[in-house]
Amino acid sequence: MPPPLSVSLPSPQPLSLLPRHARAAHSHPLALAQPLSTRAPPSSACSVVPARHSDYFDPRAPPSQRDAYGQPPLEREPPVPGGQAGRVFASYSIYKGKAALAFDPRPPQFVPLESGAYKVAKEGFVLLQFAPAVGPRQYDWTRKQVFSLSVWEMGTLLTLGLTDSCEFFHDPFKGRRL
Repeated sequence: MPPPLSVSLPSPQPLSLLPRHARAAHSHPLALAQPLSTRAPPSSACSVVPARHSDYFDPRAPPSQRDAYGQPPLEREPPVPGGQAGRVFASYSIYKGKAALAFDPRPPQFVPLESGAYKVAKEGFVLLQFAPAVGPRQYDWTRKQVFSLSVWEMGTLLTLGLTDSCEFFHDPFKGRRL
């Protein structure tokens, strides 16, 4: 069986930018590339650098803020003293016939360092509250079940497939006994 044929279509540069001798070489825009099995291995000049994850953030060089369309955000009024500044994490509730579920995201907490950077003091989490229904459109929030999902647990839930399952162990005493 013959090796597979692959086609490469390079995007030509504008002719006005090319020197005279280079124009003749680009007269045929369609070039046949070698199959992957016969190509030389890539050079080590373009090696992949592993991502560096850090829990330190430098406030002196904040990333530029952009909206969903890539535009800078509209100027907002400065926050009033004692008011909230920054992001707002909104709660979300789902009401069904047998129970209600409330999602309450909590942001991470940071502490300043002597260098002026910030360190994560407490990771963010999502507080889940389940309340049973006691009648049509009525829920008993005094009998609610409450627990939180860490960032790691949320990622685990999001990556589950249709037939996958997972279990989380939440120890309310965190290893301490009464």
